[in-house]
Amino acid sequence: MNASAATSAADRLGFKPGMVVQELGWDDDTDTALRDAIENAIDDGMVDGEYGNDVDAVLLWWRNDDGDLVDGLVDALTDLVGGGAIWLLTPKVGRPGAVEAADITEAAPLAGLAQTSSAAVSSDWAATRLVAPKSQR
Repeated sequence: MNASAATSAADRLGFKPGMVVQELGWDDDTDTALRDAIENAIDDGMVDGEYGNDVDAVLLWWRNDDGDLVDGLVDALTDLVGGGAIWLLTPKVGRPGAVEAADITEAAPLAGLAQTSSAAVSSDWAATRLVAPKSQR
């Protein structure tokens, strides 16, 4: 992914300066240009799972073989402030580790989340925005 496409993707995901974004599930296969664009958008580095304070958003990289998606989503909620979003990044269909859309649709409500939107964010990754339903916020 080129830098301007990555910047556009970071903008579409709603990242703004001053936001604290927690990144979970990072590995060698994650999209470096997208990560850099998000850090540029928030004017800071992303924090990891050891952060321990409130975060405005969670960037969760998830592959089909990463385990139980419901457990991963519940864990991602640990530091998320009310009204914050989890951006679930999964490999696109046909890529190694791709996650079926039906699996996300099934896992989200079990984790207490609602799916609000999806976006293609790079040539290999798709993003799904998950939030706590308004009645739970």
